[in-house]
Amino acid sequence: MRSRPRVVVTVAVPGRQSEPDVAERKNELYAAAIRRHDGEPIVIDAGTDERTRRDAFAAMDGLLLTGGADVDPSRYGATVQGATGMEPERDALEAAAFQAAEDKALPILGICRGLQALNVFCGGKLIQDVPGHAGPSWGRGNPLRHPLRIAPGTRLARILFPTNARGGVIEVNSYHHQGIRVADLAPTLVPNAFATSSVGELVEGVETRSGRFVVGLQCHPERQDSTPEAFERVFRVFVDACRGTVVERDG
Repeated sequence: MRSRPRVVVTVAVPGRQSEPDVAERKNELYAAAIRRHDGEPIVIDAGTDERTRRDAFAAMDGLLLTGGADVDPSRYGATVQGATGMEPERDALEAAAFQAAEDKALPILGICRGLQALNVFCGGKLIQDVPGHAGPSWGRGNPLRHPLRIAPGTRLARILFPTNARGGVIEVNSYHHQGIRVADLAPTLVPNAFATSSVGELVEGVETRSGRFVVGLQCHPERQDSTPEAFERVFRVFVDACRGTVVERDG
């Protein structure tokens, strides 16, 4: 058991974004979430050199896949039908990071794009555009919010409602324009959260059937100004899983 687990955090390259300073602040939110629970973030991006990547993968105790650009549809056998701003180099980086985590059976947490990438890497696909689900970009106004239904008996229900795992409804932020329907879900993943949309019901949370911590969330829990406080427990349980200890019901 490692007292301060090392968590690889894959992020966007700030200098390749339209607002590099905003991208840096977004990236820091993820690293800060890991540090709050006494983890050591190892932040890498598509510009990180190959040796540093290898060292990070060898050292990591867990993987956090963060938000960002759309996954290239070719990754799930589709043509572009609504996807925008793809970053193939980031897709390649995260596919390699995911495989390294899989090879070592490490905990994985995916947020927004990270949820979608997790689904794609596990063999699922995406709906490339969900009208009305993105809202203002971060820092450009009040976030769009919507109800999220948490499936009873799931790991996510135990984390968010530690004294009552029967699930419930919780309001979350919404910064995405792509999504996952039940029919799009990878065979190794199970849904743990749902939201309505203009294209039908979306899966906005996933986990694995096994006891290993592999969780994806469509919302952005690192943005504490627009996320219910209960979601902070997701980061705590994730870092604990990377540490080798998991307690989900202590409130």
